[in-house]
Amino acid sequence: MSSSADSPGAVLPDPSIITGVNIPPFAVMPDPARLFARRAQRFAALAQHHELSPYLTFLHDLSAAQAASLADLPLPELPDAEDRARARSFQMPPLDRSRFTADPVLDDTFARLLKLAAEIPMPAAAAGGLERLAHAGDGVREEVIRNVLADSIPLEHLSEHVFAAAALQVHFARLAARLDAKTLVDVGVGMCPACGGPPVSSMVVDWPNAHGARYCVCALCSTWWNFVRIRCTACGTTKGIGYQEVEGSEGVIKAETCDGCHTYTKVLYLPKNQDLDPVADDVGSLGLDLLMKDGPYRRSAFNPLLLGY
Repeated sequence: MSSSADSPGAVLPDPSIITGVNIPPFAVMPDPARLFARRAQRFAALAQHHELSPYLTFLHDLSAAQAASLADLPLPELPDAEDRARARSFQMPPLDRSRFTADPVLDDTFARLLKLAAEIPMPAAAAGGLERLAHAGDGVREEVIRNVLADSIPLEHLSEHVFAAAALQVHFARLAARLDAKTLVDVGVGMCPACGGPPVSSMVVDWPNAHGARYCVCALCSTWWNFVRIRCTACGTTKGIGYQEVEGSEGVIKAETCDGCHTYTKVLYLPKNQDLDPVADDVGSLGLDLLMKDGPYRRSAFNPLLLGY
């Protein structure tokens, strides 16, 4: 099996970032140019011979649109250095979701992504949601943005929020990419140290000097942060932790369950498959969520691309 550095399809941070480090780095920042292009590749691979093939193909096209939207976008502005230092001193994320407001760069990102998405084959319901979002007034769009950032999506408007989430993923990944990983601190269990959001899943890696370490991955900005294994990502307990998987999955993806808060989150094992992506394979392993649905555990992780399932 090739290493993560040699695998052309692996959707990972650049392994060279951690070369020579004696302990796993606390945080690894996204590279948007690699992130969305390789995620599109992973969705395309998963779509082959998959019962969700039409939807995974749509998500391949949407991820490809995210990648294409990056060309010549102006740089988003970070909070100023004083605000970032203050956030660090209070163990708060430097990208404050609760105080986030749209700006011209986000408007440009939305416009580009929605224009590219309009060329994607999709069901009528999704096309209607895209059309409504594209022609929504500022007030409606701001409400949709607030809903995505609060991880609170109204069921009657799922389609609009999927496209808005895709635009926000591009914007926040570009913001996070400009942060210095060394300045980030732990801001709480199950909270991204860059933007404060929940993980989409967690990844056990085999990076140099970090073999076997686990990282949670932010559903919004794609920051990876180190998190102790055999510990609940929702409540932080190390007691009553168990693992379940679909029969025949060979331990590639498991549901880590917690008897304390009765939640689960997925753990993806890169040593077993170097092509895994925290977002794409979360969708591709929907069968595991269906297996867990009738049990005592509810899903704690958030993935805006699973809103319709």
